Amino acid sequence: MHTFHQVDVFGSGPLTGNPVAVVHDADGLDDAQMQLFAQWTNLSETTFLLRPTQEGADYRLRIFTASRELPFAGHPTLGSAHAWLESGGTPRGEHLVQECEAGLLTIERGDQLAFKAPPLLREGPVDDGELVAITDALGITPDDVVDARWLDNGPGWVGVLLEDAHDVLELHPDREKLSGLDIGVVAPWRDGGSDAAVEVRAFDSTTEDPVTGSLNAGLGQWLAGTVLPDSYVASQGTAIGRRGRVHVRREGSTVWVGGDTRTTVRGEVSLQD
Repeated sequence: MHTFHQVDVFGSGPLTGNPVAVVHDADGLDDAQMQLFAQWTNLSETTFLLRPTQEGADYRLRIFTASRELPFAGHPTLGSAHAWLESGGTPRGEHLVQECEAGLLTIERGDQLAFKAPPLLREGPVDDGELVAITDALGITPDDVVDARWLDNGPGWVGVLLEDAHDVLELHPDREKLSGLDIGVVAPWRDGGSDAAVEVRAFDSTTEDPVTGSLNAGLGQWLAGTVLPDSYVASQGTAIGRRGRVHVRREGSTVWVGGDTRTTVRGEVSLQD
């Protein structure tokens, strides 16, 4: 039996964010067992806490979607840190240090947990051919796009900036054309229609993610301090009935991404015969 938490991340109240399933003391599980349980939970991500293998790390985290393992993801990072702390974990230093496939990740504690945005694996402008494919999948034209940029920090994100938040909420992507694409769309709230500065949506070929830490990290590295203020709040999940709020701030060249974390389920889970 393994201790188990299900944590709601980036919510603005109970059950308004993005849930992650967290399995503790998972060193005895193999890849197939982890992937099978992630498929069974049917959440966007399921994580497994293990003993660290790198010097300076407080714990090691493996992150699975229903179909694959990810080197990094944002809301699973914060939800797993929350679960680790709630179960009595004690950081070695001022901040938590998470070991994952993407490397060592720093997580600060305060009124909210926040992670330090990792380096981008792919960045830079989107070429004309790529932009045509992206906008065709979103059901808009290249003329509707203010800017676009690769923001891949593990999941493969490309960011698309539109003129107004209402344009983001009105999107109806073509799922078949989204195949192979992970698209994040953002635009400012210009009419005061939200308590947030921007509206964000995240699409892949199968689903719309409720609230996405990795995407907001990339968007913050791109837009904070230039198009957007150094510190701002992003709204995400509005179009699918969630009310996520992601807090982004830039300090020099470092971007921090944080939000509320709440345990909604705790107990034990059996994953082995």
